[in-house]
Amino acid sequence: MRIIDLRSDTVTQPTPSMRKALAEAEVGDDVFGEDVTVNRLEKMAAERMGKEAALFVASGTMANIVSQMSHCGRGDEMIIGDQSHIFFYEQGGSAAIGGIHPRTLPNQPDGTLPIQEIEAAIRPADIHFPKTRLIVLENTHNRCGGAPIGIKYMKAVRDVARAHGLAVHVDGARIFNAAISLGVDARDLVAPADSVGFCLSKGLAAPVGSVVCGTDDFILEARRIRKMLGGGMRQAGILAAAGIVSLNEMIDRLAEDHANAQLLAWGLADMSGLSIQPERVKTNMVYVEVTHTDMPSTALAKKLETEGVRLLPVGPNKLRAVTHYHVTSDDIGVVLNRMSKALN
Repeated sequence: MRIIDLRSDTVTQPTPSMRKALAEAEVGDDVFGEDVTVNRLEKMAAERMGKEAALFVASGTMANIVSQMSHCGRGDEMIIGDQSHIFFYEQGGSAAIGGIHPRTLPNQPDGTLPIQEIEAAIRPADIHFPKTRLIVLENTHNRCGGAPIGIKYMKAVRDVARAHGLAVHVDGARIFNAAISLGVDARDLVAPADSVGFCLSKGLAAPVGSVVCGTDDFILEARRIRKMLGGGMRQAGILAAAGIVSLNEMIDRLAEDHANAQLLAWGLADMSGLSIQPERVKTNMVYVEVTHTDMPSTALAKKLETEGVRLLPVGPNKLRAVTHYHVTSDDIGVVLNRMSKALN
């Protein structure tokens, strides 16, 4: 039985053209700056994001901690959403490794932080307080349903940051999903930010890696911190080669994933035992509440897995499905059929 895996877009496997690129990649020692394939990927990524420079790192978590530590010193404070991936899923690395104090604000359903609350959270100059250095946004926002955040809001946050001498970092793991959903260029979407990190290994289907983008000076500091964290890879061009294919071939097709997520959401909306607002599904993430009185989300997920469908329980009564390169519209029909069977 074929498995339809909707737990995450991280389950994507490299495309045939990626596998070919991996095998044929020209490599060197990247710590010495001599891996031509890594250098090419970094140049492409910086151009895509409209930034001066870029740095290839092992993961999205590394992209975020490297960025935070490049912007902040020990004891400094960052303003961040209470539902953000950094705060929820990255083991408190900003505090444990970077000594950075998180000031959390409540994320709104659309993934944003209220502008007035951001401004109110900025510390005044006082010896009792940490220094506010950084505002962190997430786009798309995972725990807010994969919500894309638009340019107007990004500019509003930038204006607050500039007025107070702060930097803005975007956890843009799925920034291309946001850009496709909003119908804008990714570089315009992140233009108000000082730095952005994006994943190659999610919807873009590369096997490994993320890229951090920012100014030349920022990336120079980020490179130092990456080395300190053990992220100085050597012949990393073998991995970067797949990332180049991702940037060349996998961005525009993300619209297919969004269409399949919509198809899934509207199909689930018709089922008794589930609750979902399909109109809120804007990218490739579908969150659904399980209202079936006799079946918590973990039980429903286990039942579905026996039918060849994998969903991710993210709470006692909530499941997540993420569409991606390996999931077709026909697969969505199969998932809906098996979900209906499992509920009944």
